[in-house]
Amino acid sequence: MGRDADSSGLSDNPPDRESYLALFLRFLKFGLLAWGGPVAQIARLREELVEKEGWISSERFNRVLAVYQALPGPEATELCVYFGLIRRDRWGGLLAGLGFMLPGLLLMMFFSWLYVSYGASSVVFSTLFLGMQPAVIALIFRAVHRIGSHAITNVWLFALAVVSLAATLFSLPFYFTLSLAGIVYTLRQRSQSVLAVLLGCAALIVIFVMSASQPMDLSVVSSKGSDPTLERLGAVGLKAGLLTFGGAYTVIPFLQQDTVGNGWITNAQFLDGIALSGILPSPLVIVGAFIGFLTQGWLGALILTAGIFLPAFGFTLIGHDYLEKVVENRAMHAFLDGVTAGVVGMIAATALLFVYQNLRSPYAVIVFGIGLLLLYRWKSKAAIPAVVLGAGLAGWVVSLFA
Repeated sequence: MGRDADSSGLSDNPPDRESYLALFLRFLKFGLLAWGGPVAQIARLREELVEKEGWISSERFNRVLAVYQALPGPEATELCVYFGLIRRDRWGGLLAGLGFMLPGLLLMMFFSWLYVSYGASSVVFSTLFLGMQPAVIALIFRAVHRIGSHAITNVWLFALAVVSLAATLFSLPFYFTLSLAGIVYTLRQRSQSVLAVLLGCAALIVIFVMSASQPMDLSVVSSKGSDPTLERLGAVGLKAGLLTFGGAYTVIPFLQQDTVGNGWITNAQFLDGIALSGILPSPLVIVGAFIGFLTQGWLGALILTAGIFLPAFGFTLIGHDYLEKVVENRAMHAFLDGVTAGVVGMIAATALLFVYQNLRSPYAVIVFGIGLLLLYRWKSKAAIPAVVLGAGLAGWVVSLFA
């Protein structure tokens, strides 16, 4: 089946062409069924397009997936763009990616409107979201473990994650932390352990001096107070999109620092947005639409979302083959492994801050514990939305008897 080659040169067994409309509708269906997080989304793409229809071989799919796991951005969206590209051309890739993300985006914007219009005044809405927050924190803890179990494979990477956690808690700039992690691990993999140790020790001294001169105050979340203009929303989204290494959950610390940390939204609103992302058929990074809507309405939602997804589209449409060769470079692998370990530490720090700021009652601690247990033991694709919604309903029921 198919042609001998296509214009992109990306496939080892390129499939037949189909119309732009058919391609868009195919991936719109994927978007409507995108429940269960990135693992379930990727598995669904593999089952239909690789195993059933044979668009590419299983070996090729594994190589392509490895590229997108090493690069920033939500892998499921990048895979949709890739498949649309090999099915037709770059316009096909664009339409496939848009089709996949459109259902989640529209649903998130609708629920954001409901949240803004009725959430503050409705007792039902407020108790539902308040009940969801401990389960969302459990979801973030589970994500730290899931990502860390794949990314933290030796004592060096564990140490880098711990240093990153400490640096994040003491508000060191993320570019310092992640660059350091990448450079240290690259030196280590090149058998220059002495330089790596010296650089690591220098980083610890910086963190110690920083903590001594500016003691950590976990009760203060907002510090900068800049206005959420459309330009700043676009920049925040682009930064988050460029730094989501290792899975969609890695977007959490960057968005949290740039939005809650600037006083654009509250910590509780941020958790509410993640809760909505967890129960919608969409990548978790669609939380950007919620944040954008709360700060600048419909246009803010579109701009922040566009910034987050732009790298995912751009990397594939501009040059997948070139990126595949770059990612195969061993030095690049080491740098990316170090950066990913640093991001794991940043997520862990954010999760600890959420615990300190939000788990203030015995009920919240119990919901957090039950939610974490269910997320570990329940392997169904429905586990995440069921746990988050269940926690919200439990909070509402408890409020009736309070």
